[in-house]
Amino acid sequence: MPRLISCFEDFKALEGQEIGVSDWHQINQDQINLFADATNDHQWIHVDEERAKSEMPGSKTIAHGYLILSMTPTMSSEFVQFENLQRAINYGVNKVRFTNMVPVNSRVRARSEVLKVRQRRGATHVVAQTTIEIENEDKPACVAETVSFYYFK
Repeated sequence: MPRLISCFEDFKALEGQEIGVSDWHQINQDQINLFADATNDHQWIHVDEERAKSEMPGSKTIAHGYLILSMTPTMSSEFVQFENLQRAINYGVNKVRFTNMVPVNSRVRARSEVLKVRQRRGATHVVAQTTIEIENEDKPACVAETVSFYYFK
């Protein structure tokens, strides 16, 4: 059941708590290739399946770290639902670490915690930490501290 957030106070009540965990999402080669095309990052470790068979650990291509990071808003939307929201702005990232490779055909999910909530110039300023987990792996793919602004009606 997604958490319903409709105002600053709803976010503030979640400060210091885990806000949710998404479903698992499969990372396939088509998705990796499309991201490579969109970003013009065609490094062989991502797109050359034949070379990866002989040169990569696990003999598979791996997803771009930024592909995994860019999935954070979509995965987070599975456990947060907004009401009375005019707009949300991704302000930035304080810290990102890509701590493990995501081999093609792996499944990942997001787990988020609200670190800090403040009011700032008519907006709800939220700092959250999202960990992107890889199914059957102890070490996550990515840990990111994100900063967002939410404007409620």
